[in-house]
Amino acid sequence: MINNYIWENLFRKSDRDQEVLEALRQTYVFSALSKKELRFVKETVHVREFKSGESVFRQGEVGVGMYVMLKGSLDIFIDQFVNDEAHPVRSQMVTRLHGGDFLGELSLVEHNSRRTATAMACEDSVLIGFFKPDLFEILDRQPETGVKILLRLSEVLGRRLKETTMKVTELKEELRTIGKK
Repeated sequence: MINNYIWENLFRKSDRDQEVLEALRQTYVFSALSKKELRFVKETVHVREFKSGESVFRQGEVGVGMYVMLKGSLDIFIDQFVNDEAHPVRSQMVTRLHGGDFLGELSLVEHNSRRTATAMACEDSVLIGFFKPDLFEILDRQPETGVKILLRLSEVLGRRLKETTMKVTELKEELRTIGKK
């Protein structure tokens, strides 16, 4: 009986491993990878639990990698510096991220980039960390896999740049319209 238990557990993949694989597969940055490549990436990433109210990273810190939300939710804040001696910094919530969302990808491709926002768990959360050294290891050991990831990262960053450019253009037009009144 004990032998069956040992053998069953030895060859059964953990639920967490399956959750991580599935989360990676559904994340756009990793979605072009084969099953074999995904398993290799899974062995490279870091799973971390954050308690409600715990900071994942803070605005201004050097970014070292991206995170994929496995469970829970994060609030993203931007600190705004104002000319008010009583309250020199005001935090404004930008968005709330949930399971399947990812963040921090810019730090994978930018040298010594600083975080542009603060990410804080608003409930107990589990995140998959994929850091710059992980990407370099993949590029070194499986270059084709690394290139696939970099191409997807480039697409994501390009798409976000386009969205930002469109938003800035809209805001400029809005300001110009207000200025005419």
